[in-house]
Amino acid sequence: MTFQDSMRRLCGAVCLAFVMTAGAGMAQGGPERGAVTNLPIPRYVSMKANEGNVRRGPSLTHRIDWVFKRRDMPVQITAEHGHWRRVQDRDGAGGWVHYALLSGVRTVLVEKDMLAVHARPDPGSPIKAAFELGVVARLGTCGPDWCQISAGGYRGWAAKEDLWGVAPDEIRD
Repeated sequence: MTFQDSMRRLCGAVCLAFVMTAGAGMAQGGPERGAVTNLPIPRYVSMKANEGNVRRGPSLTHRIDWVFKRRDMPVQITAEHGHWRRVQDRDGAGGWVHYALLSGVRTVLVEKDMLAVHARPDPGSPIKAAFELGVVARLGTCGPDWCQISAGGYRGWAAKEDLWGVAPDEIRD
């Protein structure tokens, strides 16, 4: 290993330690904010690209651990460092992704097989469609218990508890 390689590893470890502890000294009560964007941490976004490398650290010199292979897949940003975002998927697997591979378009992952999608946010309203487990849907308006979603030309309301990619207390207009 060369001196430059050693320094890269050391800098990567220091950067990672800084990002992991960023916000530890923030005042209690307010949401944590990203050091780069000043947006809330954690927050949900989606994959913009059909493929996205997930790396061990926030630079091109870090090893690729795995590759996202699904466009529009929702992910949760848990940290920021420069042009890099630490993300995790529904299963908790994650790593560092370049911000250019991410989109602010909100999507959710259906977590219940044959999820009933209703005409209104009411379990007694007519069912407009049923989405299979694993469907990625666009996220629209959300109330306390229901979210409007769309996929495959169908649109309606689904119980928030059956979706991954939206916080339980999140309200969207």
